[in-house]
Amino acid sequence: MSEESQIIKQRRQKAKELERLGIDLFPNDVALPERARAIRKVYEGYDSEALEGVEDTFRVAGRIMALRRFGKAAFFSLKDSSGSIQVHIMRDRVGIENYQVFKKFDIGDIVEAEGSLFRTRTNELTIEADRVRLVSKSMRPLPEKYHGIKDKELRYRRRYEDLIMNEEVAQTFRTRARIIEMLRRYFASNGFLEVETPMMQSIVGGATARPFVTHHNALGIDLFMRIAPELYLKRLLVGGFERVFELNRNFRNEGISLQHNPEFTMLEFYEAYATFEDLMVRTEELFAQIAIDIKGSTQFTYQGNEIDMTPPWKKMTLRQSLVEVGGIPEEEIDDRKGLNRRLEDLGVELGNGLVLGKYLGKLFDLLVEPKLIQPTFITHYPTDISPLARRNAQDPSVTDRFELFITGREIANAFSELNDPRDQKRRFEEQVASRGDDEEIPPEVDYDYIRALEIGMPPAAGEGIGVDRLVMLFTDSPSIRDVILFPQLRPEGGRKSSP
Repeated sequence: MSEESQIIKQRRQKAKELERLGIDLFPNDVALPERARAIRKVYEGYDSEALEGVEDTFRVAGRIMALRRFGKAAFFSLKDSSGSIQVHIMRDRVGIENYQVFKKFDIGDIVEAEGSLFRTRTNELTIEADRVRLVSKSMRPLPEKYHGIKDKELRYRRRYEDLIMNEEVAQTFRTRARIIEMLRRYFASNGFLEVETPMMQSIVGGATARPFVTHHNALGIDLFMRIAPELYLKRLLVGGFERVFELNRNFRNEGISLQHNPEFTMLEFYEAYATFEDLMVRTEELFAQIAIDIKGSTQFTYQGNEIDMTPPWKKMTLRQSLVEVGGIPEEEIDDRKGLNRRLEDLGVELGNGLVLGKYLGKLFDLLVEPKLIQPTFITHYPTDISPLARRNAQDPSVTDRFELFITGREIANAFSELNDPRDQKRRFEEQVASRGDDEEIPPEVDYDYIRALEIGMPPAAGEGIGVDRLVMLFTDSPSIRDVILFPQLRPEGGRKSSP
């Protein structure tokens, strides 16, 4: 029998003994307790003499994280969602019977403790318990305190243990919640209406990605988990909502990596009578505000790189970036065969006969994107790979579009919206006609969206921001799985959980 199995057996035995003593292992009558942090905030500055003058008693509840027994007394560290506080229990104070019950408690048990405050010889603020009772019996041991869970994948699978044992991990998700709150507050305060659009859609659209497919039994049709909410949000522009945003999940049936999870969080917003250039200013403003709130400055470190988010940020066209950063001679930018040969030299086979934008986009991914450490707007993407973006008035071969890159990864994508239904219909139909075996291209045209455009959509600009990647940036996290509470993982070889 393994050491863990032996401990589990011992804990189950203790649980039976407690029940024989009439102890409820999982009571449901615990009133809302005081928080450890709130107690510390008020009384941390009190010395021993001052605490003797405090007549109040304090009741806390949380998990036992450390336990030191001394025969007739014990100290334990109690942790709740706000922090930790030390509790002292003495046999002579709580009584022999109650102390015998306490001796059957384990590290990991959730308990309620009530008593007065004092300071120990080492000056630790401590609750002198008049009463300690079990709130929830822990049947399994926590990971060993100083080693924790070394296997990162196991930490993702057992996030509940990871959060208990690693305060830095818990803080990452508190920061994530703060960032999401700031995003909502920013857009609400700027006149944007938060909306919800369908998660299951009958037609794939709004982005280029392979979808997840499900089946609706009552309707007898296949539905697609949405890859983007874009086309529905722009229908709302048609309907008269001039500023809208949605913060929710997207689903893309693609690989899992440090930057990709098949289920991820996006913020998309659309603004009538704005251009992609207006959204650059708005993005700089929003990100700088988050940086100051989370980091205290627009300058901070991410994975060893000094990042400066002070506006304005650098701007380059896609073609400029390929020449100046990617090292491709300007005279070769329009040579599809030459670009394809470069890709083959880099170990990538796209084949000949594709639209120019495909070659440029792939070379950008390989040669430019990893080098864009400081915030950089890459603008004017080719029209043939931007089916929903407005053509540039001076050069119709490119669009009024930008992507934002920070620390070598894409954080946001935005453009002035195409609102000419004739042009949109042509581009959709050309896209579907060229689909071939490419499952990332939508298999059919969303003609209802064309109909909406025919009603009339005001000139507008829209943007999608990858929330998970944004959280990675502001929590100094190297992997997207570090900022998603329960990332998608391969099943554990079909093994069943131990009984």
